[in-house]
This record gives sequence, C-alpha cells and structure tokens, in this order.
Amino acid sequence: MKKIIALFLLITLPVIADDRPNIVLFFVDDLGWTDLGFRNPTLESPNIDKLAKDSLSFEQAYIASPTCSPSRSTLVTGQHPARLKIVRHIPGGPKHPDFDKYNRTDVEFNLLETDPAQFPCRNWLPLEHATYAEALRTQGYYNLFVGKWHLGHEPYHPIHQGFDRQIGTTNAGHPKSYYPPYFKYSDVMADENERYLTDKLTDETVDFIKGCDKDQPFMISLWYYGVHKPHVGRKDLVEHFEAKGLVGADAHYAAMIKAVDESVGRVREALNVKGIDENTVILFTSDQGSWFENPPYRGSKRVDTLCEGGARVPFFVNWPGVTKAGSINQSVVQTTDIFPTLVELSGGNTEDYKNLDGISLLSTIRENKDLDRGQPVYAYRAYQDLYVSVREGPWKLLAYRNGKMNLYMVEEDRYEQNDLAAQHPERVGDMVRKLKAWEREMGVEQYSGVK
Repeated sequence: MKKIIALFLLITLPVIADDRPNIVLFFVDDLGWTDLGFRNPTLESPNIDKLAKDSLSFEQAYIASPTCSPSRSTLVTGQHPARLKIVRHIPGGPKHPDFDKYNRTDVEFNLLETDPAQFPCRNWLPLEHATYAEALRTQGYYNLFVGKWHLGHEPYHPIHQGFDRQIGTTNAGHPKSYYPPYFKYSDVMADENERYLTDKLTDETVDFIKGCDKDQPFMISLWYYGVHKPHVGRKDLVEHFEAKGLVGADAHYAAMIKAVDESVGRVREALNVKGIDENTVILFTSDQGSWFENPPYRGSKRVDTLCEGGARVPFFVNWPGVTKAGSINQSVVQTTDIFPTLVELSGGNTEDYKNLDGISLLSTIRENKDLDRGQPVYAYRAYQDLYVSVREGPWKLLAYRNGKMNLYMVEEDRYEQNDLAAQHPERVGDMVRKLKAWEREMGVEQYSGVK
C-alpha cells in the first residue's frame, strides 16, 4: 500500500529542477518611464541604470490600469482590473463613510461621485483569485512580501494570499511620512524612530537574504511605498539635490528616486555577497506613471492618465546566463504578462489558472524575439471621461465615456497630439469592434462609452 501511495505522489507532484532560480521583483510606486537617470539627466539612479544596462529592457511596457490598487491586482493575479472589478484605487479613512479610521470595511464595493459610469469598484482582492505567490508555492518557492499592498485590509493581506511572510504591510495606500511614525492608526514598524522608510524596508529585505538558509528557492516581492506622495525625501539626499539647483517638490522627488536606487543596489549587493546573484532573476517595473509630467510623453498619474506618460512604465528583466546585457525589446507587453511568466519560469503550467489575461514572456525573454500577441492590449479605469485605451501594433485608440475617439501612431507621435481618427475611420471601426468584444468578455459592457 505504501508503495502505491509513493508511486501516486511521484506521478502527481510537479517535477522540479534543482537549479530553479530565485526571483526578486522590484515594484516601484509612481515611477514614470523617464524618471531614471539614464533617461533624465536631472535625476540620479546609477544602480537602476546599471540594472537596466545589465538587463533586457522592454521599451513598450504598459500597466493594465495605471492606478495603485488596479495595477497591483493585475500584477499579482494576471487578470485584468476590468475583469476583477478593481478599476480605481481602494479608498479609506474617516472621510469615506464605509471605512473606519484603520481603512477597514465590510462593504465590498465603492462608488465615486465623479465617475461618469458609476462603476462599482471592489474594496479588496477576493481570496479566491490565485496569486503568483500561490502559484510559486506549488512549485516549492518561499514567498516574502515587503512593502505596500493596497489590495484590502487585514483579512486580504499578503499572508492570506499565498505569501509566507509580510513585512511593512499596512492597510494604507501611502505612508503619512517617510520618517517615523510612518503610518496613522497602525502599529506596523511603530518601534522605529529614525530610519527612512525606504531604507527600513531595504534593511529587512537584505537581512532576509543574508539569513536565508532554506533548501528551496525564494521570491522576494519588494513593493515600495516610494516614490508615492507625500514627497518627503531623505534629508541628506534632499540637500544633495538642492545643492545642484533643485528646489521644493523637485528636490524631494529626486531624493526619493535616489533612495529607491540605493535600495536596488543594496539588494543586488546582498545577493552577490550571498553568492546567489547568478541564480536570481530580477524584474523591475512600476505601478503607473509619475505625479509629474513625463516628457516626451503626454500625461501623468493625475492628468491624461491613459496616455503614454501615465500608462507606459520601465520594465527590465535580468536573468544571468539568459538575458544579454544591453538588450532592447520593442514588443508591446503589459503587466498582465508577469503572472504567467512567473508561473512558467518556476516550472508551472499556465493552463492550471483560469481567466489569465496576459501571456508568458518566457520565450521572449530567453530569445529576445518580437512578441506576436495576436490581440490588442487594453488599459481601463473608472475615474473620468477618458476610460479605456487600445494598443494594437503602432496604433493607439483612446475612448471616452461620451463617445469621443482619438487615434494615434504613438511611436511617431509620442505626445499624442495628432489625432488621426477622422483620417482612418476603418481603423477606428475595427479597433472599436474589438474593444466592444473585449468589454463583453470582461463583463463591463454596461459601462461602455462606445456605441
């Protein structure tokens, strides 16, 4: 009988190679595509610049919904925010009647008075959706989560979503300050009285790497609170940029970016000292565009958010022995693709997971080849009149709740100012048909602005 059971386990358990790589995912909050030193000489990010230079860079990477909670929900599940019905940031605090001061609520959906569609948005990520942590756990990975979650209060925190441990996670969408006390109404890291928040999270991450002796691969998800407001830079770095001529919010923002950059450098150095850097895959990206404009692209997280400045983000993949330093890939990719990529990278099967809206980039990463998606990518949110974008090949359609359509050739017209909709009605019509079919698939057709 024991032999039969052993044979059954041998057949049913996944076959996992001993050389499975560790994985580190750096996920920065509100870091725009051009908010790095090698793309903007006003800023300093030598460690991230080096990571980019060492990596494969996806130059046309997009967020499925450039907003805090929706972008996170997609990253962790591989499902589009429209499908998940998380199409705005999760609110909270005493100003919102359904939430208490600890950002907790028993009400599943919220409405936004200024949303033209009155789209009900979820207040947490339901537990029934598989996360990449749960997927990697089935492949024998240990999952550490560090930093900002913003996908619901305590019953929906990372430790209930497949992560083995969480550090620095609260119900808040941003800190009160980057100096202690960091958060209102939270005892998370309340014993810290000096350390800058980005540095504190990095300390914890580095300590984990130094002390890691588990006989299993790990994934670290370092989801920074920075560089989200409040714009409070580390004091020495603010002084550094003020000496270079920056003032006010600009000096603080540059300092916040440099603090994240130092963090990335420290984590990579810890991997090197531990002797595991050559067997660690690093992914680096952001949840949406910057608070500020991102020339040469139009838009930001505040204005014209579905334009390139709000929706296009940096995305680098460093896999020693696989990716080649200085590699560039111009394929149109989206953060929906990260979940299936992690599943396949860890030895899993993407077909085990329902309703994935992304595709695995593993072969694209291995061979740095052009990706033929076979379908457009969609970005969606429910705040203002502009609510959805459709990117297909060189074309980008912007659609509004009021029925207006704009069409752009985004690589030729990075500022999206030359509307070609009237000149290409057939192209618009074809993209609208695909959009309407996609809205039906997502179950959001009742909120559509296209007729």
